[in-house]
Formats: sequence, C-alpha cells, structure tokens
Amino acid sequence: MSHRENWLRTIEFRRPEWIPCGVGFAPITWKTYRQDLERIMLGHPKLFPGYQAGSACFFDEMPPVYRQGEHYRDNWGCVWYNIQEGLEGIVVEHPLADWGALDTYQPPDLLTKTERGERDWEQIRRSIEEARKNGHLTGGDGERLFDRLYFLRGFDNLMMDIAGDDPHLPRLIAMLTDYELRLVHKWLDIGVDLIGFHTDIGTQKALMISPGKFRRYIKPMYMEVFQTCRRAGTHVCLSSDGRLLEIVDDLIECGVSM
Repeated sequence: MSHRENWLRTIEFRRPEWIPCGVGFAPITWKTYRQDLERIMLGHPKLFPGYQAGSACFFDEMPPVYRQGEHYRDNWGCVWYNIQEGLEGIVVEHPLADWGALDTYQPPDLLTKTERGERDWEQIRRSIEEARKNGHLTGGDGERLFDRLYFLRGFDNLMMDIAGDDPHLPRLIAMLTDYELRLVHKWLDIGVDLIGFHTDIGTQKALMISPGKFRRYIKPMYMEVFQTCRRAGTHVCLSSDGRLLEIVDDLIECGVSM
C-alpha cells in the first residue's frame, strides 16, 4: 500500500495498515543538538522515512522571526520581534491597529507572496506532481485564520472588537475570507489531497472567545472556506494550539477532517 493510500485510509477511517505520524523539531532544537539529533533520526527510519545523513540544517543562520533581537516586517505588514533565538517571535506592530487603515489596506498578492517570502506556483505544481507520482500524500498551505485577525488588529483590539460587536469586524473577516478562498482555489486547481490551515484560537484553559462569538463571527468563515475544499473532494487539516473542546463539533460540521 502506498504512503498516500495509507494516509487517506487513516483520515477516512478505512482501516489503514499503520497509523501515520510526523515528528518535527524547532530550529532551536536542531541548533542545540545537531548531529546527536540527526543520529536519532537515522536510527528510527519508521518515524523519519527517507531521511538522508547530512541533509539536516543546523540553523547557524536562523530564518526571519526566529532571530533574537530582530524586527521583521512580513508581507501582510505585521512587524515581528523575537527575544528567544530559534523560537518564533511575536507580532508587535499591527497594520490595522487603527480601523482607519482598513479602507486602503491590501493583503499580499498570493500569486507571488507567502506570509514571509516568495511563491512560485509553477514550481509548486511540479513538486506536487512529483510527490503524487511517487505515491506520497499531497498537501497545500491554507495559511492562518483566526490568528491572522489578531496579527492584523492586535490581540487586545480584536478581543474588544469581538466583545463589543464592532461594526468594522465583519469587513475584516470578509477580507480574510476572500483571500483564503482565492488561495484555496489555487490549490484545488493543482489538485492536492488535503489543504492545511493554522488557527490558534485557544488558551491553555479555554477558547480565546466565547463559543457564541465563535459561531457568530468565525464559524461562517471556516464553513465557507472548508466546505469549498470538501466539495472538491479535498480534505481539510486544521492545526490549532490551545483548548478548543467547546467547538470541536462545530469544526467537524465546518468540514475539518484531520
């Protein structure tokens, strides 16, 4: 059975031969443990299939937003700052902190830009076709959802917007929904097995907002974006840090399958 078929059987509860999993390490872990970590990977090929000796990056030079003491402006206009080398920093300047900026604000051009870099869709298409030919599960990056809103507005601002039903909020959400739908259609045109999204919406103890506010403001965006994927036969993978048990049923209803 191919890697791809086993993944699909797992996602769809169709009795896979084995349970697939993935293990990843932060840049700080690679830089700290280096060859010791590589030896662990080489010694456990079932967890790290296909890993080749010498192919690891030990991050002597960190990528943007992982460099201590550095300010970095991403393609959405958010300024990041980092106090811990090797871990992701936080957004400290928010392009829509003032609602007055919303009238002229434009998201990045998804045809050429990712959050922090460049994008070449033809190269992406070739990579997806090669992966599919080799029997691998293929995936697209749907980027960020709820966390994009507080990156743009600032966390305190967004919490007050939601608590007070600010009339600007639906416009901001509609802008992000439109961006996400255009991005999703690019991945669907290429033809991927799943599209992954990230949405930090929980603290260690509870949702950042009430379930009622989630259903009023955020769930309609998730429903439209995720169901667009599912209607095309593409699975939806959602990663989210924090406790979100109160909305698990909502997420499944929206179309999350992984």
